[in-house]
Amino acid sequence: MAKIENGRPSVDMGSIRTLNSSHIEDESSLGSDSEINGFTSERQTDRYGFIGGAQQYSEESAQDVPPEVLRQREVKWLDMLSHWDKWMLKRFNKVRLRCQKGIPPALRGRAWLYLSGGKVKREQNQGKFQELDSQPGDPKWLDVIEKDLHRQFPFHEMFVSRGGHGQQDLFRVLKAYTLYKPEEGYCQAQAPIAAVLLMHMPAEDAFWGLVQICEKYLPGYYSPGLEAIQLDGEILFALLRRVSPIAFRHLEKHKIDPVLYMTEWFMCAFSRTLPWASVLRVWDMFLCDGVKIIFRVGLVLLKCTLGTREKLKTCQGLYETMELLRAIDPRYMQEGFLVREILEVPVTARDIEREHHTQIKRWKKNRGELNFKPAPRMHGARIIMLAEPPRRQDLKQNPTIVLEVPEPPQQLNKGKEERKSKKKKSIKKPPTIEEIPNPYPLPTDPSPPSSNPPAPPPDSSSVAPETPPETKMDSNNQQTAPPTDPPAANEPALQESTQSLSSSEQDTYL
Repeated sequence: MAKIENGRPSVDMGSIRTLNSSHIEDESSLGSDSEINGFTSERQTDRYGFIGGAQQYSEESAQDVPPEVLRQREVKWLDMLSHWDKWMLKRFNKVRLRCQKGIPPALRGRAWLYLSGGKVKREQNQGKFQELDSQPGDPKWLDVIEKDLHRQFPFHEMFVSRGGHGQQDLFRVLKAYTLYKPEEGYCQAQAPIAAVLLMHMPAEDAFWGLVQICEKYLPGYYSPGLEAIQLDGEILFALLRRVSPIAFRHLEKHKIDPVLYMTEWFMCAFSRTLPWASVLRVWDMFLCDGVKIIFRVGLVLLKCTLGTREKLKTCQGLYETMELLRAIDPRYMQEGFLVREILEVPVTARDIEREHHTQIKRWKKNRGELNFKPAPRMHGARIIMLAEPPRRQDLKQNPTIVLEVPEPPQQLNKGKEERKSKKKKSIKKPPTIEEIPNPYPLPTDPSPPSSNPPAPPPDSSSVAPETPPETKMDSNNQQTAPPTDPPAANEPALQESTQSLSSSEQDTYL
């Protein structure tokens, strides 16, 4: 007989695993070669790589970002990734805000690896993944993993074909984890987690991302007995009393155990439940702020589905309620609506830890000690970094494309330098402006230099040849008449006289 706990019959987790397995087996036909390969020739992939299915992109479920805004966000994220330790320690609130706005698709894989701590883990364990990948693995787990490969996102182009590169990488990552954590082995819910990571990063990075999620974000979720997920189910139910009392009373009235509806939500981090645009936004915030985001998403879905009396009129029992929770209204899962609701839920990491201690005491009172004691849960990227401070070289970004440019020979360099020097010489200097001497110098004025060039010839337009030349004032203010027939040697003096005449006319006019 089933035990009665908290007013509800306890559920055998073995049966839950069987129910989930049978549910996945029903969907496994979608991943057959005959059906899936038929779609590839007729349908185009969407922006996320899906060729069909419920998680395919649609304008109703996604929220488009203008290209210019996307470019600005990419520049900001590149700056953060280049100085990751400073941003995480001094400006983490800004990092959180940018994760809430959505990580740019071009940088999402790199940002997830930095947020989860997988980048540091990989640098500190160089060659570990290659070592695990080269080992044969435990046949007990290999058979189970091979059966689950074609069930993971069968409508995604990366996993569409049996034995394709996506399924091969997924097998390598899951097999490596069973060797890395032999005490845990393999759990079915780890496959979609690894598959989501593989959509955004190489196999080695996806492996370390999976390690961080299993060890730091969701410790104990995939261990035998699934005690951690049962504890979090009770925590979710207790938090629901404060967020949506109507939904809480309805679930309590019909004695619906939380593991019946939240197991797949939490263990797969909603990767099999929400539209893909919403999945990516939830993961952006989840890897930044930790498991509280998963709790908030669950609370939002329960509140929106069962939070009013009008909605409960169609739910008169356990069966109707479970059917409603299995087919949630798409309006509540739309990207923009869901993110706004998540940010408004008043649940913090401290609330979760406080309720966790309460549920631990209740578990020990009713069931005794836990069989599997996982490591403490890390609530977010900043806590993970503070727990394991990275070295500067661990955060260094490795270029994905390396170009080797050969150095030019010295002769070519000399030729370039010669051409540059010729260009500098060929540049003309601006002409200097010659100063016209004052025709009426004052006694205090300095005498002009003797090296001045002779004055230009008189302009025919300014000096009329018919008018007789006027008398010229010398330095002693005495009038002297010009000679009537000047010799050829005195020609410069005549030019100076006509120049003086022209200047005097201008002075008189001005």
